[in-house]
Formats: sequence, structure tokens, C-alpha cells
Amino acid sequence: MTTNSAPIRWGILGTGRIAHSLATDLMLVPDGQLVAVGSRSKESAETFAQVYAAHGPVRAHGSYEELAADEDVDVVYVASPHSHHLEHASLVLEAGKHVLCEKALTLNSTDSQTMVDLATSKKLFLMEAMWMATNPIIRRVVADVQSGRFGVPRHVHAELGFVADPDKHQRLLDPALGASALLDMGIYPLTFAHLLFGEARALTAQANIGTSPDGASGGTFDLDLVMTGKYAGNELSTMVASVTSHSSRSAAIATDQGRVELTDFHHPSSAVFKPANGDEPVEIVGDEPVIGAAYGNEIVEVQRCLREGLLESPLVPHNQTLSLMRQMDMIRESVGARYATEA
Repeated sequence: MTTNSAPIRWGILGTGRIAHSLATDLMLVPDGQLVAVGSRSKESAETFAQVYAAHGPVRAHGSYEELAADEDVDVVYVASPHSHHLEHASLVLEAGKHVLCEKALTLNSTDSQTMVDLATSKKLFLMEAMWMATNPIIRRVVADVQSGRFGVPRHVHAELGFVADPDKHQRLLDPALGASALLDMGIYPLTFAHLLFGEARALTAQANIGTSPDGASGGTFDLDLVMTGKYAGNELSTMVASVTSHSSRSAAIATDQGRVELTDFHHPSSAVFKPANGDEPVEIVGDEPVIGAAYGNEIVEVQRCLREGLLESPLVPHNQTLSLMRQMDMIRESVGARYATEA
């Protein structure tokens, strides 16, 4: 347990876009400190470290093994592709360090269970980086909907998608790296519905299936995906994910009294309830401010858990992560998507 007031010392494994997003928000968290970054390329690590050096020295490691062995690191954010999460998180856990691992936690529920079991056996903290679940607006919406503040919820619709450019988003189109509209985008509406209604009792899906642009990677993956769900209280969900089309990126919860609407629902800065009777809309405000792009709230939750000696976050518990991974396994199998390693 980290009980003193010294900063929590972070290392980041990987130097891609999402690693920069988290590092940027980490600069806004007073009791968190970026102290090290690891990459397969020393040059890439040094370039990354220089971006954040104004906030304090950041050691650049030319391998993930060096980062894992860094004795001045308390927790590591794993920001590599899905296909490598288990390998890289295991490396860090075996070195005795806590882990925040980018979502989806792994490619499938079996690998996720392996990672959870390893963290548990080592008595180390592990959390999937489902930043949406730590967003103050989302947390307030979930609490208000579940309390009945806006009436009885009957249906949620959520969609997330954009056009993946083969030159800029190669990972999103390469089955060898876990390409999947489901794993990258679909996990958000699935999680949103789960947060509201609990584990789905039934799920169905339809998808358009593709292969890597060069055809060399093997395997297939979902380009566009539509899912429906039914939950314990007979609530329904409709969910859309895509790497070929631009969605509204919005969500709406329909109740017997009106609608809760969210823009950019996976990291909202606001939400509103629109009563069906014509009354004035009600703004839904979080209990805490959104920090930066909202990765800051995720960082705060990790640090709170570390200081309290928790091995998992109540906001992103292991059983929730594993449940959603099992749901995605089932969906992927039902639409005929297979990773290159499974082909």
C-alpha cells in the first residue's frame, strides 16, 4: 500500500497516440509523476520523454524489459496493441509493478483471465483502461438512471465509429494486431449498456467482415458491427461500431419520462435529460470535474486505489472486464471474425 504523500511514479510502455493522450493528462494530476517510458526503439523513447521533460526528468528505455526493471516506477500504463497486452502486462507484473492496461484488456477472455490471475497471485493492482467508466459525467448519469431520477429506463442506443485510414490507422486494419471494430469501438457501447443495466442476458450481432488491406496478415475482422442486447430488467440496447463510417458518437437512454442524451458518450463533457412533457431540459453534472480529456480521472482512480491498497478498482472491477470480454468473444464468434493467430 502506498500511504505517504509522495507522488505515484508512472512508467508508460509504448509511445503511440494513446500513450501521449494519457501522458498529457498525467501532467494535470498533482500527485502523479511520469518518470519513465519504454519503447522497442531507444530513439522513440527519447523523443517521447523530451515532450514531457519540462514537468520533470523522464528516463527513456530502449526496451520494455528495461522499463519493467526500473526500480523507480510504481505503476506502468501498457499502451501497446491488443495483440501484445498479455505479453507486456505479464512482463510488468512479473517485475512486481502495478498495471493499467489499455482496453480491450486482451484479445479474448481466456487471455484476460490469465492476466487477472497473474496480478492476483502477485498481489498487484490491475485495471483495464476503460476511461469511460471513471468519467464523472458517466458516473452521474449511471447513478441517476439507476435511481429512477429520470423514470424507468427501457432502451439505450450508442454508436461509435470513424473511417480508418490505412496510412494513419494501420493497427486498426491489421488482424495480426487485433484489428476489430468491436475491440476498438464496440467495447464502448457494450460497456455503457453494462454500466447502466448490468451483464447482458442475451446478445445478437451482425457484421461486415474484412481482411487486412495487403491480405498478408491472415485472419478476418469486423469492419462494421451492429449489436442488440437484453438485460435483467428487460431493458434493451442497440449498439453500433465501425471503422468504415462516421457515426454520431452519441448515446441516448430512453425512459418512460423522456431521454438522456450524451454527445461523445465515451468521454462526455456534458449530458442532458429532455423530459417528454415539454419541461425544461435538465443538465446532468458530474460530482467532480473532468480532468483534461478525462484520462486524468482514470489516473486519479488508479492512484486512489494504490494509496488504499486495492488490487482492483470498484469502477472497473475485474469481473466486469471479464464479463465484457466473454461477451465480445461470443459476438466475434457469431459474426465469423477470427484473429490471425486463430486462423
